[in-house]
Parts: sequence; C-alpha cells; structure tokens
Amino acid sequence: MKHETTAQPLSLESDRRNFLRRSLQLATGAALMSGIAPGIRSAAWAAGSDKPEKEEVRIGFIPLTDCASVVMASVMGFDKKYGIKITPTKEASWAGIRDKLVNGELDAAHVLYGLIYGVQLGIGGPKKDMASLMTLNNNGQGITLSNQLKDKGVTDGPSLATLVAKKEKEYTFAQTFPTGTHAMWLYYWLAAHGINPIKDVKTIVVPPPQMVANMRVGNMDGYCVGEPWNQRAIIDKIGFSAATSQDVWADHPEKVLGATAEFVQKYPNTARAMIMAVLEASMWIDASAANRSKTAETIAAKAYVNTDVDVIRSRMIGQYENGLGKSWSEKNHMKFYNDGAVNFPYLSDGMWFMTQHKRWGLLKDHPDYLAVAKKVNQIALYKEAAAQVKAPVPKSELRESKLIDGVVWNAKDSKAYADGFKVKG
Repeated sequence: MKHETTAQPLSLESDRRNFLRRSLQLATGAALMSGIAPGIRSAAWAAGSDKPEKEEVRIGFIPLTDCASVVMASVMGFDKKYGIKITPTKEASWAGIRDKLVNGELDAAHVLYGLIYGVQLGIGGPKKDMASLMTLNNNGQGITLSNQLKDKGVTDGPSLATLVAKKEKEYTFAQTFPTGTHAMWLYYWLAAHGINPIKDVKTIVVPPPQMVANMRVGNMDGYCVGEPWNQRAIIDKIGFSAATSQDVWADHPEKVLGATAEFVQKYPNTARAMIMAVLEASMWIDASAANRSKTAETIAAKAYVNTDVDVIRSRMIGQYENGLGKSWSEKNHMKFYNDGAVNFPYLSDGMWFMTQHKRWGLLKDHPDYLAVAKKVNQIALYKEAAAQVKAPVPKSELRESKLIDGVVWNAKDSKAYADGFKVKG
C-alpha cells in the first residue's frame, strides 16, 4: 500500500511536467511566429495570451485636430481588429481630462505631453504615476495674436517685444494648461524674443475651444493653442498667426496617448491593443491627402471638434495662411505617423518638458530626468505594438533637435540645459 500511494503522485508529477513542457513549446512557437522573443512575450503578455483584459475602453479627447487618430481608430474600426472597442469621449478642458484619468473615469486620453509629466511629478494637480503609451502627433499648434495688436504695429515676435517693452499696459496671453505643451511653446517663443512670460506679461489658462470666443471679447491679446483654433481666428477676422509651433521646434512632440501606470499594470494587453489600433489609424491618416481630407470631414462633426470642415482641412493638408496676406505650403504641418518617427515615445521628449518645468519655476528642484522618463514612457510596450503592426522604431531612445533660439537639445546634460537659459522664471 505504501508503494502504491507513492507511485501515484510520481505519475501525476510526470504528467504535470509533460503538460508544462508541451505548453511551453506551444507558447514558444506562437511567440516565434508572432515575431516577438519568447522571453518578452511570456513576461509581458498575461497567461501566454494577448487577449485584451478589458475589451471596452473610454478614451477622452479635447476638440482639436490632433484628436484625429483616436477618433479614426474608432470610426474606421481599427480597434475591433485588435479585440477592443474604443469609445471616444469629448471633454471640456485639460483639467477635466486630468481628473478623469486620475480617478479612473477614463481609461486613457488624447492628452498634452506636459500634463502627463506634471501629474507624475505632482505639479499642476494631484500626484500619480502616469504612462505615456505613444506620441500621437508632431507639429500643428500655433501662436495667434489679436487684431488689436496688429493695429499697434505688431506682426511678429520682435515687434511684439518692442511693444511690451514700452509698458503701456499689461498684456495678457492664454495657454491651455500650466504644465502643458501650449504653455511651453508660448513661453519658449516669448523668451526667444526677449519677453519673460512670467514677469513681463500676464498668462491665463483657457480651454482650447474657448480661445476664439475669449479673444473676440478682449480677454487676451494672444494665445497658444492647437488647430483648428488658430485658423478659426483668421477666418473669423479676430486674429493672425504670429508663429506656428513648428517654428519653435520643427517636428516637436505634442499630444500623447496617456493613461495611469496603474491601468497599464492591470491591463497590459488592453494598453497594447490601444497602441496598435491608434498606431494603425495614424498610418492610415498619413497615407494620403484623400485620407487626411476624409479625416477632416469626420472630426469636424459636432460629436468631435464641432467646426467647419474647411477650417480643419486647410492646415491639416499643409495649406497655411497667416491672416496678414501671406499663404504658403507648410512642409512641417501636423504629422500623425511619418514612417513611425512621430509615434515613438522618445525619452528625450519627456525629459525636455521637465527641463522647461524647471526653467519656469514649476519644479523647485531638478528631478532625475532620465529615470522619470523611463518610468513614464512605455517604450517596451510600444515596441511590442509596433512589431505587430510593422511600424519601424528608431535605434536610439533619444533624439537631438535645434529650437528657435538656436539652442540644441540632446538630453546629454538636462540640468545644465534647464539652468542655461538667460530668460527664465
């Protein structure tokens, strides 16, 4: 009896080992067939399956042209291809997006790059660990000045600096969120022309869709916002374009697909599926002028941006005017894919926003720039998604750029870069 009771567990143990061995072989084979290393797949994909843990996701967006890839992922059905249903939810302000992300009302969002980092660092709102899944677009924002400034001889940065220096009045400029991209483009542009945005002028926060109405009633002299609200001011004859954001930094990072770190940890397959769906939508938008035109028609609807199609379409296809009589074809117009160069979550991009937060006094001390960026930007997850949709990824997680003032950003010495500006807060 003793021998029989011992033999039975040994048999079961042998069967269990054989089962595990066969399972491992199957999992390894599936991983190899998918083009992903078995170690990565088994570590990142729950239970050896890429099935999304959460199949319906709410992705918040603000009515801006650059919400397009999130909207088109849903409208064109790219989400279904990857086992999820994206419900785009229109929000009123970036503060609202922030709060709903943090409290879990939204699963993810089309969101300002700098907002994600602001929440991560506990500035401009509650502190919570965040995740940037991918970059949604480069370029396509702008700085609009009022016609009242034009009447005083202002047409560009230098003439604005001359007027501000006279100190005839306090001039007011609007941006969309304290740690966000538009605040940073506005501040950088003003500073490049010798205007201190913290000391020489007043800055206020206004949600993007409310910019034009607020300028119309004289609440500010200028603003920085995403399209189509710069073009809208020209069409409505209340302002003109003094600069585009790509004038400040060509091919700059702009919005990201953002979520909380908690969401990514809990639903890694869902997060990956979202990246794949939005990445494929980005490819589709950038594939042709016809696709861009169809995108403009789609997002112009009341449920999304809620404006005239032509106001969106012109700058979306690179046809610019400045409201001062100049028209041109803009080679650095809003890009959604650009052979994958847009979407990769470069560590240096996240680090740059933190250097500007430090420059303007939003951060009291230098953070560990590289460590924070590695924590927030989900590079490993992005690479897995990119491999599945055959999107190329760069060799380096850092990139180098020269901005409007001639200063080169390469992330080699973030502290020195942040402290090296003559104009700062």
